[in-house]
Amino acid sequence: MLYKLIVFLHVISAFAFLLSHGATASVAFALKRERDPQKIRTLLNLSMASYPWMIWTLVSTFVFGVIAGFQLNWWRFGWIWTSIVLLVVIGLFMGLLGAEVYGEARKVAGLPYKIKGKPFPPEPPKSDEELFAILEKSNPVLLTIIGYGGYAVIAWLMLVKPF
Repeated sequence: MLYKLIVFLHVISAFAFLLSHGATASVAFALKRERDPQKIRTLLNLSMASYPWMIWTLVSTFVFGVIAGFQLNWWRFGWIWTSIVLLVVIGLFMGLLGAEVYGEARKVAGLPYKIKGKPFPPEPPKSDEELFAILEKSNPVLLTIIGYGGYAVIAWLMLVKPF
């Protein structure tokens, strides 16, 4: 019974992560089209506001998954290790392809920003052209494929347990 409760909390945490991260994904698509610097700042702030929830729900998902792994000794199977490695790889790619670009955009827009997780205060905004050039580097479709596609593979591994 306790195992089922832990798995339920693991799944609900994963849903909460996807919900909280959905705001950031929607913002990424909106930023690709937006050309009003003030709206861009607002969208970047909206995205940043979702980060605390995103981090806590991701940590909860991981913690409940680890607990469930110990409850039925899933650690002897390859699918659980593959899922963890895949989660780490997804995080690295999202950081490199997403967080760095949007952190740079926040800096150029004159907003507080982070570099490799370290917070920095706002600097004077740069030109709109510089901001647009940075946002042009973003690829929300690729980020969605990596994030959602990777999560789908992890879900498949947990359901099918192929190895």
